[in-house]
Amino acid sequence: MENLLFVVLGLGLLIAGGNWLLKSAVALSLRLSIPKIVIGMTVVSFATSAPELIVSVKAALDGFPDLALANVVGSNIANLGLVLAITIILGSIDVRKSFYSTDWPVMMVASLLFCGFVYFDGVLQQYEGIILVSCLFLFLVYLLRFQQTAVVDEKPEDDVPLPLYRTVLLLGIGGTALWGGSELLIKGAVGMASAFGVSDRIIGITVVSIGTSVPELAASVIAVLKKEKAISLGNLIGSNIFNLLAVLGITAIITPINVVDKGLLYNDIFWMLGISFLILPLVFFPKGLRLGWKDGLVLLAFYVTFVYMTLK
Repeated sequence: MENLLFVVLGLGLLIAGGNWLLKSAVALSLRLSIPKIVIGMTVVSFATSAPELIVSVKAALDGFPDLALANVVGSNIANLGLVLAITIILGSIDVRKSFYSTDWPVMMVASLLFCGFVYFDGVLQQYEGIILVSCLFLFLVYLLRFQQTAVVDEKPEDDVPLPLYRTVLLLGIGGTALWGGSELLIKGAVGMASAFGVSDRIIGITVVSIGTSVPELAASVIAVLKKEKAISLGNLIGSNIFNLLAVLGITAIITPINVVDKGLLYNDIFWMLGISFLILPLVFFPKGLRLGWKDGLVLLAFYVTFVYMTLK
């Protein structure tokens, strides 16, 4: 009963936090005249990736490296196979050139870089963590200087700039609520899963990763319902990049991460690469530069298959 209460309270905080975070992100983009997708891929992505960072660092320091790695790999799969799927089922997204010329390639490069680092020796070393964080810094510099909007955004009438103090306050409260909600959700979910004697990797790749992806789900669904689609897509792509370059990079700098369960190397990372690649053809087919409900069903089917094969 206690674990169930944690899950319910966690979800409530995540939904509220997603709403506050979205309001602050829109206000920030208006105040700074920055394209919303850049805000989505930086401010919102960092805030919604905070649970992954906290969980991964704590897991690695506590001697549960598989939980740290599986959390990020599973979260990236869930972001696209679950969160993006639900988002585009609720409302289609029109995509522009910079999505496939910049955002998607960076996500793929980050994914391949991580896989290359861990696949051959089963360890994410400190120097590799430094390389990942350095790549993130270069990407952010490029984003802030050169990135143009990658999504056709339906600007709502209530896009009214907020006072700076209120923007900062909403940003802080929203990020804190997302973090607190994720902590409660993970505590409850892991407590329930542990009762069945499931391994660290399985818990990390399914229960924990879904739990830490709920902030992205909350922020993205609220964004698409409010027609802030640039933030919705930018948040998800940016979150996957942050997970790989920032979360795993910072965790590896603090302490090298060893792979214990080889299923992560021979199964999970290939699912992550597969769904990351799948986004590109879905953007072009069957209708060019658009993600609709049919694409959402494809992604959801991919994710359900992944979970089934992992738990089987």
